[in-house]
Amino acid sequence: MVCLCTQLRFIARRIGYKASSAALGVVVAASVMATPAWANGSKPGVPARLDPEIMLIDVYKALAANRLRDAQAKADALVAAYPTFRLGHLVRGDLLLLHTRPIKTFGAAPNAPADKLNNLRDEAIVRLKSLRERPDPEMIPRAILQMRDDQKNVLLVDAKRSRLYVYQRVNGQFKLTSDYYISQGRLGVNKFKEGDQKTPLGVYYITARLPGARLPEFYGPGALPINYPNEWDKANGRSGSGIWLHGTPSDSYSRPPLSSDGCVVLTNPDLKELSASVEIGNTPVIISEDLKFVSKAKWDADRQAANKMLESWRADLETTDPELLRRHYSRNFKAMRGQNLNNWLDKVQQSNLGARKIGVSLRDVTLFRYPDQKDQKELIVAAFTQEATIGKGRHVTRKRQYWAKEGAQWKIVSEVNL
Repeated sequence: MVCLCTQLRFIARRIGYKASSAALGVVVAASVMATPAWANGSKPGVPARLDPEIMLIDVYKALAANRLRDAQAKADALVAAYPTFRLGHLVRGDLLLLHTRPIKTFGAAPNAPADKLNNLRDEAIVRLKSLRERPDPEMIPRAILQMRDDQKNVLLVDAKRSRLYVYQRVNGQFKLTSDYYISQGRLGVNKFKEGDQKTPLGVYYITARLPGARLPEFYGPGALPINYPNEWDKANGRSGSGIWLHGTPSDSYSRPPLSSDGCVVLTNPDLKELSASVEIGNTPVIISEDLKFVSKAKWDADRQAANKMLESWRADLETTDPELLRRHYSRNFKAMRGQNLNNWLDKVQQSNLGARKIGVSLRDVTLFRYPDQKDQKELIVAAFTQEATIGKGRHVTRKRQYWAKEGAQWKIVSEVNL
């Protein structure tokens, strides 16, 4: 058992288990035995196919149960189905070595480049760790507060777990329908400038669907660009471009967790499935360093509080009283094109055409918590269609606002007409 479970003991230590001797040989088994229902079939929302992640789990289950021949057969099937899945080949190679001698490390292939072995070890660790830390179906991602009726799905990237989760809005609630292993920037997250090899953190939208036939083979079957840098990025001096969700070259099934220049990289089968579920300009993509979850009761309370915050602003906008409106804006307000708060509020007042009272309604409201970042206040991004009635005139504008928590109050720190 000691030799058979070398891989399991190595991974167990790396994913946070602390045990000794033979106990470490079975802790990963505990993880994989506790996998979700889809671990014995296809993932939710995904057409049935031989899923390499499920096949890899089966190899580890057999290995943890000391069924070496069964594990070998499953590993053979894995690399036969996915010949470019390098992690599968690593696991299979270790199993073959076990027939001849004990192994002392995960990835015992002689003369293999150390950096490539480390990359594969990291991939194995994050894949299994993501199974240990599955989202609780009774909890809701804290980042989601409210979506429009015409928005079906939201994509949430969790950099810490190298995972992309797809949540679907069902009867006003949010349900996890699928999730995928992903690779991110070589230097992690929190992108600030062009070429820093980091993946941005923020709330974005899919802006296009680029077919693979129009792209270099490096990107696989296609790409889904996002709108980085968004308004908040630009207001804070962040630069760069070309942040995509894309696939892999044909000679690589997957890439190491930290391997892109800033893009979010999926396997080619996963990208195809994901691409079929997104709507251009309509599907939000929230990239977080560490995705947080809350209870349904907490989510509902937070959603109501955010709507109350927005309603208070709307009501004061109707009065056309500049001082009532000003109280909703931060002294650190940043508008596009270098406008300060006074410039922006003057522009708002001018649009009222001198009316003492106007009618304002908001519809198609979306509310998302902005991912936590170092040295940044708690942030909510609101987008909505504003309809203002001034006399016999009617003015419709799509807006996006960024609200920061300053002390106990929420204040608008940036606003843009879309």
